[in-house]
Amino acid sequence: MRENVLKVATCQFAVSRSVRRNSQAICDFMRRAKKGRADIVHFSECALSGYVGTDFPNFEGYDWDLLKAETEKIMALVGELGLWVVLGSTHRLTEPNKPYNSLYLISPAGRIIDRYDKRFCTPGDLRRLTPGSRFVNFTINGVKCSLLICFDLRFPEIYRELYKQDVNCILQSFYNARQKGPSVHTHIMRQTMQCRAATNHFWVSMANASGYYAPYPSCIIAPDGVIVRQLRANRAGMMVNTVDLSRKFYDPMKDFRDMAIAGALCNGPQVTNDPRTINTTDL
Repeated sequence: MRENVLKVATCQFAVSRSVRRNSQAICDFMRRAKKGRADIVHFSECALSGYVGTDFPNFEGYDWDLLKAETEKIMALVGELGLWVVLGSTHRLTEPNKPYNSLYLISPAGRIIDRYDKRFCTPGDLRRLTPGSRFVNFTINGVKCSLLICFDLRFPEIYRELYKQDVNCILQSFYNARQKGPSVHTHIMRQTMQCRAATNHFWVSMANASGYYAPYPSCIIAPDGVIVRQLRANRAGMMVNTVDLSRKFYDPMKDFRDMAIAGALCNGPQVTNDPRTINTTDL
């Protein structure tokens, strides 16, 4: 185990309404990740539970007991394998409160040590789910990580706050799948995450579902914003990538990022008494 190095297994598969089928896929990937010497296994949004509004219309008649049993089965396997796991699921609240769209952080001992609840929900989500309100940060091998979910990417303020908290790596889970074909998500989702990575100097693991049609595949993004590696679109798969904090990446903002965050929106001394500065309408 090397300090400041984290091996991340990013997984994608066709998440469905069948909790048992989802659970089997998750367990299979965890075994593969163990063979691949991963430290942490990262799954997509609602990977175990299925996504309400997409895989099933609402929670009426939802089998919460089955979801709990399959979650416990996965936790037991995590304990056997000795891995960290980020598991996308749905977390039930006491009725009439609506559930959370969540990521369970499961330790190598097979215990849930924290839970991230999607902070920003789409209008469709809000009809069925409750937004979360807190960050979930944790450190493995000296690499400080944080969990986020899908629509959170639209809010750059989240990433600036995580930068202030000295986070090195974002594990962000998505469910952009079962669409009719290419969409605006094809052109904006990974590109937005590349921007979030580069402007805050983060590593990013993006885990998307792959149920046909998924407008983009899962990928790993380096702190310079470059997509280092990606899975095949619309195919189940896993890749193990190494987050190494000793590697140096292009970062033209390095000397000015903190200044801008503090409120300075230019990065040099200003000329204020030159008439050619003051007059902005003449040549």
